[in-house]
Amino acid sequence: MAETTTTTRSVTVAQRHLLLSWAGVTDQGRRRDNNQDAFLADYPLFVVADGMGGHAGGEIASQSTVTRLQGVVTDGAVTRPAIEHALERAVADIADHPETTDEGTGTTLTGVFLDLEAEQPQWVSLNIGDSRVYLLRDDRLVQVTTDHSVVQELIAAGKLSPEEAEGHPYSNVITRAVGASELTPPDYLTIDVQQGDRFVICSDGLTKELTDYGIQHFLREHAEPGPAVDAMLAAALENGGRDNVTLIIVQVDGADDSSSPDSDTAE
Repeated sequence: MAETTTTTRSVTVAQRHLLLSWAGVTDQGRRRDNNQDAFLADYPLFVVADGMGGHAGGEIASQSTVTRLQGVVTDGAVTRPAIEHALERAVADIADHPETTDEGTGTTLTGVFLDLEAEQPQWVSLNIGDSRVYLLRDDRLVQVTTDHSVVQELIAAGKLSPEEAEGHPYSNVITRAVGASELTPPDYLTIDVQQGDRFVICSDGLTKELTDYGIQHFLREHAEPGPAVDAMLAAALENGGRDNVTLIIVQVDGADDSSSPDSDTAE
């Protein structure tokens, strides 16, 4: 099983000292020949990309997207315009890559970033495709993002139930992606910063194998991000591992000391 990495960082948000901790992992799964997923977990941006298109195309798309977003973090200003500019450059990278031959080459993209430039610091979720962000708050798990998929459109139109969607022949068909066509900006949602929150950011390789209840169960069973990530990945593989599996857990805790060299302040 792939190795999980765990990181912590002290921050001060609206005069509150908080400790952010996160862990992320990606695994090929049990039935795929290669891993077309990629992820970025680098404060303050946490994203998962699930590539598609040809043997190498999906990997090219997801890695190109994550690489461009890493540049946004390195430049130090993670904002919606900066993210969208990076995605435009990723689309060009994908199109120009010598191994990109499939017109369907592209990638999902979903995640959260801590927006420190807003009047009040807040989390912002972003989403293109059917990878997902979940939030566990006050012991209640909610899906923050809405899938861009054919079955989700059918569910929204009342033509399909969520239970029927699981086995639908178009369950893997998404309606938006990075690289498959002209870029459409991500959907965004702002979320207040609250101590105790836990985000799960994942590709559909996890949600194919674990129900929402299963995700909530492992969060309840494991108080720290690393063990929770390991437990969810192990369960997804045990349940079949039909696709690449990628997930990040981001956790917000109270911090006793925000004076470490890695501290960040947002007043």
